[in-house]
Amino acid sequence: MIKDIPVLKVENLAVAIAPRLSHETDHELFWDSYLLNLKDKPIFSVLVNANGYGMLDGEQRRTSTLRYFWEQIGPMSAVKIEPVQKTVLGLANEYWVSFSFNNYLYDKKYVFVAGSLEEMHFTDIPLINRRGVLIR
Repeated sequence: MIKDIPVLKVENLAVAIAPRLSHETDHELFWDSYLLNLKDKPIFSVLVNANGYGMLDGEQRRTSTLRYFWEQIGPMSAVKIEPVQKTVLGLANEYWVSFSFNNYLYDKKYVFVAGSLEEMHFTDIPLINRRGVLIR
């Protein structure tokens, strides 16, 4: 029965978006998104679907859905998901993450709502030593 299937909560996993540092290539045009494994064990078969949507310049917009896969992400480590053009920071940016951990398949949707990627929402992002917006 469906009631017999456990629903386990995603813990110690985060997605962050941060501006590039001034010495990095294209720092004026791009920010970067990261997936952070804050667990003390690796996660496996990690799939991330990324897209953006919402109103931009008075027009409804939707970006392409891009998919990224990692066989394994080590404990207490971060991977760069994708560059994010500054022009789409005004949209809602969504990252749907699924992964295997301890023989259970997890998934969670992380949404950076429109207007959330502003300096007043910045925090220190662990593992990458940058400031940006972090969702756990």
